Amino acid sequence: MRDDDELRDNPHVSLRALQAVHEDLFGWCLSRCDYEPAAAEDLLQQTYVEVLSGRARFDARSALKTFLFGVAHNLARSRFRRKALRLRLLRSYAFTTEVATSGSAADMGDDNEKIWQAVAALPARQRDITELVFCRDMTIEQASAVMGVAVGTGRVHYERAKKALATKLGTMQDWTKTR
Repeated sequence: MRDDDELRDNPHVSLRALQAVHEDLFGWCLSRCDYEPAAAEDLLQQTYVEVLSGRARFDARSALKTFLFGVAHNLARSRFRRKALRLRLLRSYAFTTEVATSGSAADMGDDNEKIWQAVAALPARQRDITELVFCRDMTIEQASAVMGVAVGTGRVHYERAKKALATKLGTMQDWTKTR
């Protein structure tokens, strides 16, 4: 790492390394903010502020991507706790059961829409670990670190999510034959 690329308050982090994970980190921030771009941008900016200021110090015990996802996850959890409660209440008592999906998933067809509806119906931790492993290319160990749970707990949530998805998606015609 070059000296001019290294962050002053976080010497184990380089600007190039931040740029390399920026797109994935923004995607994670979007999912933490119910796919509201403005809120995701705010969360991403706050994550960078924490890292650049040195308040969140990277000590190289994990991958930088895992560390950044964990910082964003913790900020989202504390920052959006009240909003998440309101959203859950609205969803519980809403008259429609429509599930919000990202634009790219909705454009890919009925199968993807059914898959994302099934994922959205999972409990929060199962949904989080499923997204981190399948969409953000993390291992179960890295995903567990992001979520702030033990690796064993992460594995349990991952296995339960897979079983629940297999049950829900088992009704899709020819699911196992086409995949």
